[in-house]
Amino acid sequence: MADALTLTATSPCAGLLPRTVGTCTLTETDLGLLTSVAPYKGNAISEALKAAHGMAFPAPNRTTGKDGARAIWFGRELALLAGPAPDATLADHAALSDQSDAWACVTLSGDDARAVLARLVPVDLSPATFKQGHTVRTQLGHMTASITRTGNDSFLILVFRSMAATLVHDLVTAMESLAVRH
Repeated sequence: MADALTLTATSPCAGLLPRTVGTCTLTETDLGLLTSVAPYKGNAISEALKAAHGMAFPAPNRTTGKDGARAIWFGRELALLAGPAPDATLADHAALSDQSDAWACVTLSGDDARAVLARLVPVDLSPATFKQGHTVRTQLGHMTASITRTGNDSFLILVFRSMAATLVHDLVTAMESLAVRH
């Protein structure tokens, strides 16, 4: 009889992060539970989300809440609840789906974070256009990503879990390229 196989859970970026290059640091971010929230037609999901978790359903390209309990706009009529387990009452207003194992979540921070992303993202992330709390679904290199400004020089980036190593490689390469120029 074969020995029992033991599986060990690992995070998407296990062994890859943290990395600091130049003025930027790239760290894996644990957002807690990730739940997609797709409102049923004609339902008052925003009020239900406020009552259950103290935050409204986000407007397009925005987030609501704060660290530890945040709702991120994730596409047309779709949000990602990051942090708390969804209150059971939300199921009356939206289709809920656990996405916790589907995403790699990293934070890029530092003085040159925006310049690093400018090498990979076809979106204007300048503070005048992309303020704190703004979010966008876009391409990062050749990957689909969600990017949220969480601070003056800090961005939360989500890509499919299967792309974690590519995300780290692309961001670190851009960090190194920028650091060499300084």
